[in-house]
Amino acid sequence: MPELTRMTWREAATAARTGIALLPIGSQEQHAGHLPMGTDTMLAEAVVDDALTRLCGDPDVVRLPALPFGHSPHHLFAAAVSLRATTLQAVLDDVLDSLATSGFRRVLIVNGHGGNDEIMRLAVKQYSLRADVALAACSYFSLGADAGTPGHAGVFETSLMLAAHPDLVREPAPRPAVTPPPLFAEPPYPGLTVERHGEWARAGGSTDDATAATAAGGTALLGRRGSALAEAIRAFDLATRETHASTEGEA
Repeated sequence: MPELTRMTWREAATAARTGIALLPIGSQEQHAGHLPMGTDTMLAEAVVDDALTRLCGDPDVVRLPALPFGHSPHHLFAAAVSLRATTLQAVLDDVLDSLATSGFRRVLIVNGHGGNDEIMRLAVKQYSLRADVALAACSYFSLGADAGTPGHAGVFETSLMLAAHPDLVREPAPRPAVTPPPLFAEPPYPGLTVERHGEWARAGGSTDDATAATAAGGTALLGRRGSALAEAIRAFDLATRETHASTEGEA
């Protein structure tokens, strides 16, 4: 797959005429006692790479190196490297501006961390008001018919890591019961976002018990997430190809 890091500038300029620049973003933050700090970044990359393998070069996608830092102040009770929301938005704005100035007219951001989601979407909405580009953003876990709330350091992420990076997964401990239940995991009314001070520390840094996670389950999850992302990339390409992809003869 074409990777920006391995291209010369002329190769990148040629790819920019018709291709989609794809930026994975993640975080460095605690994932309970059994998953590494870079889980969100590694899973975003794993799903992106699975999707690009499925696409077999059609459409043309240029994969950028992953942005490894995100907005994680809610995990600083344990350990995290967190950017302020305004900093992350500014970084994304600079990346989008750099890509547009370099000739890319289409960019897709693929996110692996819940704390980045709203900021990423706002960055895309705001930049598209200033430049003649077509932009898209998604969190890999929210795509497709079977998308749901994946949780944090629980069965979903642990299963995916067992499939993608089994050597980095430690033995998960059973999650103790938390009373009352943290509101971020069980809001009092559907559609209501609730934040309560100290919830993540009180819950031990995870949303659910990871002991039921399996590599087989993770392989199936990775396949479904990669397939959904591949479909999303195809749809973005078809919707924007005529308006924001240059012809081969254009400079």
